[in-house]
Amino acid sequence: MAERERLICAAAALPDGGTGVRFDLDWHGERAPAFAIRFSGRVHAYLNRCAHVPIELDWMEGQFYDFSGLYLICSTHGAMYLPETGRCIGGPCRGATLTKLAVAEHGDSIYLIEDTPSHG
Repeated sequence: MAERERLICAAAALPDGGTGVRFDLDWHGERAPAFAIRFSGRVHAYLNRCAHVPIELDWMEGQFYDFSGLYLICSTHGAMYLPETGRCIGGPCRGATLTKLAVAEHGDSIYLIEDTPSHG
């Protein structure tokens, strides 16, 4: 498998502990919602599916953090996740994790790193 980078957004669109950016990706042959956030200066991305029940986390588009800006929260069940790992630390899915996606920040842009089939 080879890797390619797909633009998600401008780096400035992800304030630390603030609004995230939603995007879609091909996940095992199906279109799936995902999101990127910034926490402690680093960008992280996950499938937008709660580990408890596969529903989207954000209560309003891009609102993934709790009011403290320290945890990601599922708006439906209140599950709380660590932004840097996606590990659930509270709620009905304690110990489970969000599906982490590979991302990179180059200059002024954030990219999703996707695996692509190798030809040869």
